[in-house]
Amino acid sequence: MRTFRLAMAQINPTVGDLEGNTSAILRFIQKAQACGADLVALPEMSLSGYPPEDLLFKPQFIQDGLTCLKHIVAETKGITAVIGYVDAHRGHLHNSAAVASDGKLVGNYNKIFLPNFGVFDEKRYFQPGWECPVFVIDGTKVGVSICEDIWADLGPTELQRGAQAQLIVNINGSPYHEGKLAVRQRLLSKKASHNGVFVSYTNMVGGQDELVFDGGSMVLAPDGSLMALGCQFEEELVVVDLDLDIVDVPSEADMPIEQLSKVGEARTVQVAKPEKSGSQQELIAHEHHASRSKEEEVYAALVLGTRDYVRKNDFHKTVIGLSGGIDSSLTAVIAVEALGKENVVGVSMPSRYSSEGSRKDAE
Repeated sequence: MRTFRLAMAQINPTVGDLEGNTSAILRFIQKAQACGADLVALPEMSLSGYPPEDLLFKPQFIQDGLTCLKHIVAETKGITAVIGYVDAHRGHLHNSAAVASDGKLVGNYNKIFLPNFGVFDEKRYFQPGWECPVFVIDGTKVGVSICEDIWADLGPTELQRGAQAQLIVNINGSPYHEGKLAVRQRLLSKKASHNGVFVSYTNMVGGQDELVFDGGSMVLAPDGSLMALGCQFEEELVVVDLDLDIVDVPSEADMPIEQLSKVGEARTVQVAKPEKSGSQQELIAHEHHASRSKEEEVYAALVLGTRDYVRKNDFHKTVIGLSGGIDSSLTAVIAVEALGKENVVGVSMPSRYSSEGSRKDAE
C-alpha cells in the first residue's frame, strides 16, 4: 500500500499579528514534522489572519507578511507545507497559498473564486487567479485550492483531477453558523465521490470581531466517506494516512474540457522529495470527535467568540448589566466561562420600577 501522511493544522490566528501568527504556524509545522507527515496544510490567510480587510491597503503590511513567509519557508525541512498568505504581484494582491518544501518555495496558488456576499468582500481587495497547479510530491499528485474554490460545480478541483491529482488540499477561513459543519461535509463528500479523489478541508479556528471560525477540518475518501474529522472550536493537528492506490486515473473522455478551459489552466509542478530525519512513526487511527448537540455547538461558538474578542483586542475585564432575566444571566455565564470569574464584573442598577424578585434574581 502506497500511503501519504497528511496533517491539517487548524490554528487560531489574529488579524494583523504577523509575528504571533508566524510563531503559531511554525509550532504546528514542527508538530507535523515530528509525526512524520508528508504534507501539512494551514488555513486560508493564516499568516495575516482573516479577514484582514483594509490592512491590505498598507504596502508595509504586505511586505512584512512576505518577509515572515520567507522565514516560515526556511523551516519546512523534511516536509511540504501549504500556507495561506497575501501575495503581491505586478501591483495586484492575491489571496494565495504558498507551497513550500524542504526549505524552498516550490510554487503558489492564487484563489480563483472570490466570494463577495454576506460577510465576504474579497473582490474589493484581490484579483482572481488563473493557474491550477498540481504538485507532484514523491510521486503523489496534490492539487491545492482555497475555500470558495471547492464550492464551484466546475472549478479547480475538476481541472486538477483532469491533471491526475489524487488529493485536493483545500485551505479555508470558513465562518461558523448553526449546522455549517454538516453542510460542509455533504458538499465535500459529493465533491470527493464525483471526482474520485481524496479531499482535505483545513479550516481555521477562533473569533475575529463578529465572526467565529469553528475548525472541524476533515478528510473525505474517493467514495465520499468521512475519514477524519477535527474538533470544533479548538486548535488541533489532524493527521491521517491516505491509501493512494485506491484513486483511479481519470479518462479524458469524462472531463468537460471546453467548460473547464474557462475556469483556468492546469499545470504540473515537480517537487523534489523532502529529506526526512528518522523513520516515519506508525500512525494511531484518528478518532472522530463526538458530535455536539445544537445547543452545545452554539454555546461553544459564543464562548470562543467572546474569549477571542476580548483577548485579541487586549481587553482584560468586562462589565455586564444584570437585570435578573435569562438574557443577562446567560451572557454572564458565557463571559465567566470565556474569561474567568475574576475578569467579569456584574452590575445591577435597579430603579423604583424594578420588582424585588428582579433584584434577588440579579444577585
